[in-house]
Amino acid sequence: MNKQLFHIFRNTPLGRETFLQSLYFCSQTGVSPVVYIPEHTKFLMYFENDVVQVDLDDSYLNSPETAESHATELLSAAGITVRFLKPKHFTASTLPDIKTDFDFMCCPRSISDLSSKIGLGYIGPRVRRIVQSARFPVLLTSPVYKPWNSITVFFGGSQNAVNAFRLGLRISRASGRPIDIFTRIESGTEADYRKLLEAAGLGQEVAETVRAWHFYDTGRFEDNLYEVPHDALIVLGAYGHGLIRDFVFGNKMERIQSTISNNMLIAGPKYTATL
Repeated sequence: MNKQLFHIFRNTPLGRETFLQSLYFCSQTGVSPVVYIPEHTKFLMYFENDVVQVDLDDSYLNSPETAESHATELLSAAGITVRFLKPKHFTASTLPDIKTDFDFMCCPRSISDLSSKIGLGYIGPRVRRIVQSARFPVLLTSPVYKPWNSITVFFGGSQNAVNAFRLGLRISRASGRPIDIFTRIESGTEADYRKLLEAAGLGQEVAETVRAWHFYDTGRFEDNLYEVPHDALIVLGAYGHGLIRDFVFGNKMERIQSTISNNMLIAGPKYTATL
């Protein structure tokens, strides 16, 4: 069975940019898109141990008479076939239920409430709940369509960071793009971080596959981020508790998203990495 990416289509110029990014990800990784064109501003996502209500703003219901044709045109131009998701079950008349048996999900770049206020769409805190509950990684796109030509894994030493590295390897192999590692040393030494991947049985992959491992222990974190290639797909592990704690949904994540505009693929604590 083909791997699938779930995408909520928004029939606006910014929504088009997000959809183009989903299509690029699918074309690079061999994943098939599953597109949901919402008819209501709320829906429920059922996870194994959680039910998340996703609240959309009214822009997601813009010009419903042209939404499917606009999505189809973009799919046709990309040479990608699609399955449009039509909810069959409703908790209430305006509250459809969405299953979560996907391999990836794409969200607009709206992790913080601040970003939602500049017209990038509003899912906001719900993204945190989705990442925390989902067994699939979540793709957070750049504000405008931005192809990526390499993968940069942020590795902070937690078990979920190890899973993020496995995810990065998976994307690298599927896309043929080179992979790098970025580490801000918070404690320990470079050797300590390397030993963590070796202990996870990934030493050979690091030696044979990783193009470069960049370590930083001085200067401001934001200044270190300048070294991340602008055209890299960033892969992150959320809710880690290793040498870098609470990496994604804490202070550092907000600093990352406010500093660089790269696309981000986030693996939450329920994600089980496979190579």
